[in-house]
Amino acid sequence: MVYGAQVARVNLKDRAERKEVDSFLGEFGLILEGDVDYTCVVRDEEPSSQFSLTERAPIVATCSKAKNVLKCFAIAHDLRGEGMAATLVTALIDRLFSEGIHHYFVYTNPCQVKIFSALGFKLIHQNQRVALLENGFYDISQHLEELKTTYDIGTAERAALVMNCNPFTLGHQFLIEEAARNHREVLVFIVEEDKSLFPFAVRLALVTEGTKHLPNVKIIPSGEYIISSATFPAYFLREEGERLQAYAELDASIFGKYFCSSFQILKRYVGEELYCPVTKAYNETLKKVLPIYGVELEEVKRIPFAGEPISASRVRSLLREGEAANLINLLPEVTLKFLDTSPGREIVEKIRQTHSPH
Repeated sequence: MVYGAQVARVNLKDRAERKEVDSFLGEFGLILEGDVDYTCVVRDEEPSSQFSLTERAPIVATCSKAKNVLKCFAIAHDLRGEGMAATLVTALIDRLFSEGIHHYFVYTNPCQVKIFSALGFKLIHQNQRVALLENGFYDISQHLEELKTTYDIGTAERAALVMNCNPFTLGHQFLIEEAARNHREVLVFIVEEDKSLFPFAVRLALVTEGTKHLPNVKIIPSGEYIISSATFPAYFLREEGERLQAYAELDASIFGKYFCSSFQILKRYVGEELYCPVTKAYNETLKKVLPIYGVELEEVKRIPFAGEPISASRVRSLLREGEAANLINLLPEVTLKFLDTSPGREIVEKIRQTHSPH
């Protein structure tokens, strides 16, 4: 193959083109993930290649991105060591820059860490199945230092929670109050990834207002390093099996290795998960991973109403079915008031038209 061959963009809306990439990735035990928004390929353009005039040359390398996460890399075995990884990464970085993105991550097989390190990426964490590295004008150490300054996080020992709050319920409020009763200070990280029916800005505002009576609680945006498309895409893609385990372990380890050690977090609280298999698997992973970093996981039984645990999914179900009368027993006043505003009513209408697992 002649290198210097063009890196071509794939039309992800074209089923045949997408299937072709997926088939190539399948040879390496990979899939074209559902959140991918840009894919490019290199084809075997050698004159001696055996394909008809009506066929496209076969793919010999590919890579994709989902927002600022580079992923789904695969290079034909006989082309490795030929600089193809650098060619693919350059193509994706050019695309990122054209979109105004200057900080980015890469998912890759752990055996490829050296290749990406040589290209300037810094390793955040790796396990047996996946490695996460980052590059650009920003890194996780800077992020942690900024949080310390912005939220006045001192050296005292504390507890933490990570919540999506889609929307903020009495169950969430109870869990935060439980942690606040038992600790001098509590950090509550609200998932910043905007893939929920209630936008991040709304969720953050509701939790902030709904915990004003707790002076030892700080509400903090989760950023890109906690339950995000970078650290835990399976949460948003609703994947199960080995991929879920690998991603859950990655996210849990990053939280323990970086956040808990930097912020003196000794305990993380979660609500007991009875319904969602992805969240349940994640909680089980937290139980195994956090003690490695000297952190305890406290799983708190959900408070019930009418014999059924209060949950955000139960609230969304009632909203979808137009049964708002029972919400007064499931939601704090701040959320009830928001639902009666124009933006709140728009979200309720969207819920009635859409099914969401979050």
